[in-house]
Amino acid sequence: MKITALKTFAVPPRWLFLKIQTDAGLIGWGEPVLEGHAGTLAAKIGEFEDFLLGRDPLAIEDIWQTLYRNGCYRGGPVLMSALSGIDMALWDLKGKYHDAPVHALLGGPVRERVRSYRWIAGDRPEGLVSGAEALLAAGYDAAKFNACAELQIVDAHRKVEAILRPIFELREAVGERMDLAIDFHGRVHLPMAKLLLRELEPVRPMFVEDAVTSQHLDSMAGLARSTTIPLAVGERLHSRHDFRDVLEKRAATIVNPDTAHVGGISEMVRIGHWAEAYDVALAPHCPLGPIALAACLQVDAVCHNAFIQEQSLGIHYNADGDLGDYLVAGRGFELDSGFLRIPRGPGLGIEIDEAAVAAGAARGHRWRAPVWRHPDGSIAEW
Repeated sequence: MKITALKTFAVPPRWLFLKIQTDAGLIGWGEPVLEGHAGTLAAKIGEFEDFLLGRDPLAIEDIWQTLYRNGCYRGGPVLMSALSGIDMALWDLKGKYHDAPVHALLGGPVRERVRSYRWIAGDRPEGLVSGAEALLAAGYDAAKFNACAELQIVDAHRKVEAILRPIFELREAVGERMDLAIDFHGRVHLPMAKLLLRELEPVRPMFVEDAVTSQHLDSMAGLARSTTIPLAVGERLHSRHDFRDVLEKRAATIVNPDTAHVGGISEMVRIGHWAEAYDVALAPHCPLGPIALAACLQVDAVCHNAFIQEQSLGIHYNADGDLGDYLVAGRGFELDSGFLRIPRGPGLGIEIDEAAVAAGAARGHRWRAPVWRHPDGSIAEW
């Protein structure tokens, strides 16, 4: 069996799908997307195609190492996101070849389902209580939201009060019915992170994500020592090598790499097992499309330290297209009381509706992150 073609599809709201075809008629699907850079990733897939045509698609590890190590440059968001989509598609294809789910080829599942959470509100933390109540009504008992909008490296105390007030109101409204994860999203610098973490301890967050940006792991390690709140990091790290300092410096007690950005299922499983050796939990990041989520669930199935899965069903980004829009009816995700069942079908365990994908690609998208500025005119972190 040989790879004969790679084809990408930019589909709303902001995703890029990849279809790998073979001369045996088997196909595999991946999601090689980097939010806001779908065109760049499609071009990179075209460049990787030169190394893949004619290859045996079952030789996943050798293909992974070839794409990772060939040439002078490796790692980073673009190369690793492209490799991620290819790796997902190859595992999907291999599972279909063996008529088995990916997790069966990785040693078998350690769980049947995984707890999940969804975003509430949007890019700014507005309508938190109503969003949480809607999730509770839908059966969820965990949610994540942005802590703040624009925040200067050192900001006014009135800004701090404006951040804290709705979060405390949310905790009062939901009580112990819901666990709350709070995302600082790289918007909070060290001086304000120290203050906010201290003030947020009474809210008892499930975790705080990206308390500072992942470039500042020494600072994050210091924050981890000074707070009782579990800290999570990983969506902006792109290989197991990037996680070495996280684990060795004890910068976080939860890692949340993104299967679509870190090197696919192959690298996610390596990171997950490695984190377990440090007694660090795994919470895969995935505010993306259905293929990326299916890949995450295969990782959740085999990593014992995976405890919760992010997913984007119905979130604010998905107004122009949601996960189920690109799946064959009855061959998507099973959600029950806030838990996602591990897919049991061959490969990634979902079935892509190719007609819907083609129609979505005909519409396409040019999603870009918003540009925010501080009152002084300087660019703000989104």
